[in-house]
Amino acid sequence: MAAEILTDFPERFEPGQELLLGDETARQQVVLEESWLHKGLVILKFRDVETISAAETLIGRQIQIPRSSRRPLSPGAVYLSDLVGCAVREGGRLLGKVEAVEETGAVPLLKVPTAEGELLIPFAESICSKVDIEGQEIQVQLPEGLKELNRK
Repeated sequence: MAAEILTDFPERFEPGQELLLGDETARQQVVLEESWLHKGLVILKFRDVETISAAETLIGRQIQIPRSSRRPLSPGAVYLSDLVGCAVREGGRLLGKVEAVEETGAVPLLKVPTAEGELLIPFAESICSKVDIEGQEIQVQLPEGLKELNRK
């Protein structure tokens, strides 16, 4: 299978590594037998997935690693998946909770449903002034006009 590389740790695709393949409804544990890089993608061979038709059933699933296998991050860095569920506050006001993180190829966007509609908040230091993963909270200072831009 060919997969887009979204990790900062592409070396993690080692034979024997246990991975999770997930979608909106379920997760399936698989064991990686072999991997190699090809044209900006990673090619993966999973144990017990022996045919093209078996591999096709996995199309569209995200490759995830168990939390216990995560690599430590440098101070101030976060796993984007940890942002989902965090309360987003501006000053003392709750705007909503992060529903998803949208990869844009540049700055990731936090998708936050609010009473006024969905907000797409760039996950940038200049906007997200404090990120507390343990406390499940992100403090933001939204640029002028961002709320209105999201409503259009």
